[in-house]
Amino acid sequence: MSEHKPLSPLPALIFASRWLQLPLYLGLIIAQCVYVYLFGHELWHLITHAASWTEQQIMLIVLGLIDVVMISNLLVMVIVGGYETFVSRLGLQGHPDQPEWLSHVNASVLKVKLAMAIIGISSIHLLKTFIEAGQLGLPLCGSEAATGVACTKFTSTGVMWQTIIHCVFILSAIGIAWTDKLMSNGHSKQNGH
Repeated sequence: MSEHKPLSPLPALIFASRWLQLPLYLGLIIAQCVYVYLFGHELWHLITHAASWTEQQIMLIVLGLIDVVMISNLLVMVIVGGYETFVSRLGLQGHPDQPEWLSHVNASVLKVKLAMAIIGISSIHLLKTFIEAGQLGLPLCGSEAATGVACTKFTSTGVMWQTIIHCVFILSAIGIAWTDKLMSNGHSKQNGH
């Protein structure tokens, strides 16, 4: 076991500044609790109204539940992976519940995983929009024309922009993964592998 040489004051201060991220990760844990509450609330809403809702209404609620779970998964990746990568080791080696992906996480892997999670979340939102797109052409909910009649929350322009933004997310994830692959290939060649 090698002894570590003590750091001089300025490098020690700079290195210790990583602990300033701890309140951020604790805040994300609180956000995770809010999502657990939201999931429970929506699930109860589904259970109590299942007999009176249409299949489309149930599907939209279920997609909303999946969306909450995917955002919650994203939070776990950021909290656990970010803390392990940028603050301090969690010491989970050999723990039976250690996530498989955590053993090889670094900033690049975390970026790719986050990009993929964002695409998944965007896909759920887009799917919900497409399910409700059958109502396009109806008056917008909340407008004077929609008072007392069927209405929609979407415009064709809004659906188009949501689709474009989703495609941009996909292209961004491909770009991140491709750049990461190029960088890892470059490091392998420099190291003679």
